[in-house]
Amino acid sequence: MNNKDFIYQQLKWIAVYFVISFIISLIIPFPYSLIVIVLVVLGISFYVRKRQMTKFKLENFSMFNSNKVNYFCMVCGMKHNNLMCPKCGSKMKRIG
Repeated sequence: MNNKDFIYQQLKWIAVYFVISFIISLIIPFPYSLIVIVLVVLGISFYVRKRQMTKFKLENFSMFNSNKVNYFCMVCGMKHNNLMCPKCGSKMKRIG
């Protein structure tokens, strides 16, 4: 996906949100329409996000569940989550 496609997708979803919000605001009176609009926009956002995650095969990724990241020392290869490697003291690490 290049920048032009990305901008097109974003503009498309902004238009969808705007049209849905406008229709809801016409049907439901003000204080309630605001709540309904927020819930609908959040629901659509989660749907779009889930669809994109399955498209890119990231089913296990979640916004609320931060998966533990494993770091490996680039000098000795030891797995750790510290600033410095406990084995050799190197600060060079890679994510694995």
